[in-house]
Amino acid sequence: MRRITNVRLPAPLGGATKQRHWLSLSVDDTITGIGRMGPNDSPSDKARPDTDAENWNGDWISPRAIDLQINGGLGLAFPELTPSDLPRLVELLDLLWSDGVEAIAPTLVTCGIEPLRNALAVLREARTQHCAGRCQLLGAHLEGPFLAESRRGAHPREHLASPTLTALEARINGFESEIALMTLAPELVGADAVIQRLKDLGIMVALGHSAANANTAGQAFERGVGMLTHAFNAMPGLHHRAPGPIGEACRNGHIALGLIADGVHVDPTMAVLLQRLAPSQIVLVSDALAPYGLADGTHRWDERTLLVKNGTCRLEDGTLAGVTLPQLEGVKRLARWSKDGSAAIWSATVAPRGLINGPNGVVDALIGKPLSALLRWHQPEQGDLDWTCAA
Repeated sequence: MRRITNVRLPAPLGGATKQRHWLSLSVDDTITGIGRMGPNDSPSDKARPDTDAENWNGDWISPRAIDLQINGGLGLAFPELTPSDLPRLVELLDLLWSDGVEAIAPTLVTCGIEPLRNALAVLREARTQHCAGRCQLLGAHLEGPFLAESRRGAHPREHLASPTLTALEARINGFESEIALMTLAPELVGADAVIQRLKDLGIMVALGHSAANANTAGQAFERGVGMLTHAFNAMPGLHHRAPGPIGEACRNGHIALGLIADGVHVDPTMAVLLQRLAPSQIVLVSDALAPYGLADGTHRWDERTLLVKNGTCRLEDGTLAGVTLPQLEGVKRLARWSKDGSAAIWSATVAPRGLINGPNGVVDALIGKPLSALLRWHQPEQGDLDWTCAA
C-alpha cells in the first residue's frame, strides 16, 4: 500500500492550514484513508510505519476545480451551440480537464428562446458522451433573461424579459433537470414567483445583474436566493451607508459569493477584503467567454465583436464582458494578493462542491478518488502558487 505524508488540505481563510496529513492509497493509487500527522511528523496512528512513505513537504492536495460560470471556449459560445458543435465541445471539455477543471455549469447568457432551447438540447446530448479524464457538464447556468436593464452589462437588451412563470416555462419546459442555476434580478416585478418555482424544481437561484439594495437582497435571501453572481460586477457596490447585496450577503453568512479573480473585474484589494469579510463564502469562477483557449485579438460573440487583450474581453464600446483566463489562474492570483494559497485553492475546488452536493468537506471530496483526478499544489516561500496533476 502506498502512503504519502506531510500533505496539507485546503481550508478557508483562518482554517487549519498548517496541519499536516498522511494519505493511504490502494494499488491503483486511489485514496483510501486520510489522517492527521502527530507532533513528531509521524502519523497519529503509530502502528503504521512511514519509512517508505512519500514526503510531499507540505504541498496541498485538492480535488479539481468546479466552475459555475463559464460561457464557452475554443470559439464556442454556449448559447449558440448546434449539434454540429458536439466534437468541438468535447474538445473544450478535454481542454478544461487539462486546465485542472473537473466540472462546469455551462453558462447561457441572455439570448432568444429558440437558441437557448437548442443549446440546452446539445448540452443534454453532450452529457451522454462523458468519460473519465474529461471535464463533466453539470446542469446549465442560465444567466438571464430576467435581469435589470440598468445593470445588464454585456447582455443584449433585446432579449431581456420580465420574470413571469410563462416566460420561464417557455425557456425551460422539458429541460428542468438540465439546469443547475439561474441568475436573476430579484427586485423585478414577478421575480418572487419565479424564484419559488425554481426552488420547487431544485434549481439554485443567484442574484446578479441587479439594482437591488440591501433590504431587497435580504428579502431575496430569505426566499431562497443562495448566491451572488460575479460579486461587485453588475450590482450596487459596498458602501458604508448603502451596503447593497454584497454587504447583506456577508452579514447573512450563508450566501455564496461568486468572484472573478482576474484583477480587472474586481480590484485585488477589494477581492482580498471580501475574502476577509466572508472567508467561507467565496466561490471562484472564471467567467470565461468563447475565446477561452484561443489567442488574444478580435473575436465574434453573437452579432458583436469581442476585443481580447491580456485575457480580458471587452465589447467595442469598452463594456467589460468576461475573460479568457483559466479558472485556476484566478486561484494563483488570489493566492498572490492574499498571501494565502490554502484559501484560494479551497474557493475553487471545495466551496463549489458545497453548493452542488451539500456541505461536505475536503476529505469527502478526496476519499475514493484516484490521484490522477486530483491536484497537487506547491508554493515556495518566495514564489507563486502553482499546481500539477497529483499522480
